[in-house]
Amino acid sequence: MIRTTLATISALVALALPAAAADDFIAAPTLRASVAVSSDVVRVGDLIDNAGSAAQIPVYRSPDLGTTGTLTVGQVLSVLRAKQVIGVMTGDIREVQVTRLARTLASKDLETAVASALERRFGLGDAANITVTLDRGISEMRLDASNTGALQPVATRYDARGGRFDIAFEINNDNSPTPTKLRFTGTAIETVEVAVLTRDIDRTELLKSSDVSLERRPKAEVTGEPASRDRTLGMQLRRPMRAGMPIRVADIVKPDFVVRDQAVTIIYQVPGVYLTTRGKAIESGAEGDSVSVINLQSKRTLTGIVTGRGQVTIQGASQSAPMAPAVEQTSSIKRDEVPAAAALAQSLIQAPAPAAHVAQAQIPQVRVSQAPAKSE
Repeated sequence: MIRTTLATISALVALALPAAAADDFIAAPTLRASVAVSSDVVRVGDLIDNAGSAAQIPVYRSPDLGTTGTLTVGQVLSVLRAKQVIGVMTGDIREVQVTRLARTLASKDLETAVASALERRFGLGDAANITVTLDRGISEMRLDASNTGALQPVATRYDARGGRFDIAFEINNDNSPTPTKLRFTGTAIETVEVAVLTRDIDRTELLKSSDVSLERRPKAEVTGEPASRDRTLGMQLRRPMRAGMPIRVADIVKPDFVVRDQAVTIIYQVPGVYLTTRGKAIESGAEGDSVSVINLQSKRTLTGIVTGRGQVTIQGASQSAPMAPAVEQTSSIKRDEVPAAAALAQSLIQAPAPAAHVAQAQIPQVRVSQAPAKSE
């Protein structure tokens, strides 16, 4: 027990030394307004400067980890007097704040540590794609500030069928050769980022920005390649789908520019000739698809490529004779090409001739004349 007060010691030393020396070596004990401690007790040396040999005397229990407590100056001086520490300079301090230092691990830090321990093990993929849920619903965990090491997994168990994990970690402790041990249980599921419908969508609708959101879903729920949000915009679904359903690449198609039974514009195009006529689509198709159409004037069935909304283009000769133009346009036709173009237009306008007429036109009548015999 300290029988002699710090103030008495300071006075005696000041009398024994010159004034300058006393100023250099002796300083009065002074109360601190703010204190930060890392241990579980508050000592005299934590509360006052120049505590001397009394610095290691414990006087208070520290606040909880990561919290701050407040003491009035009267309370502090009363406890110090009980420890035979008096003569402390307080100045204009009215209260003392004591903060317990701590290492805080947020729930995200713990989930990341668990995901890293499971990464590429037990049939799981990258840690970034593993969604972890802790059993205790921890928002954060506070450890003593001396636990400065990284979380090192030392025992890992995982049930792939139920996604349950049980992992033990160790953290190196600066104040002890024995590491701090932590254990967590919960579920860990591999997920994928996928576009999800925000409302019911019909087969014929085009997907807009407001129709699609981006979410993480269990990988088992998304069979096949998941579609990204950007990839779905402006596309159509192969089938009607309900809100909340994830979209796979196989679920989307380019929008139909031509719909079955729709009136379309048929374009016949060869070098030097550009003709258009009216037609009707026999089947639906997206841009670049090959579809069949009927020329409404010649009643011929043609096959062309969808090149725009309601537009089918036939490049060169088709499987049947070309269509008849409703609106005929020519460009870059040389004088000697006019008869050929006119013949082409005429064949497009006219309906197919009956088979008998075609046979009669194609087989000319043969006349046989007999010449008189030649005499020798």
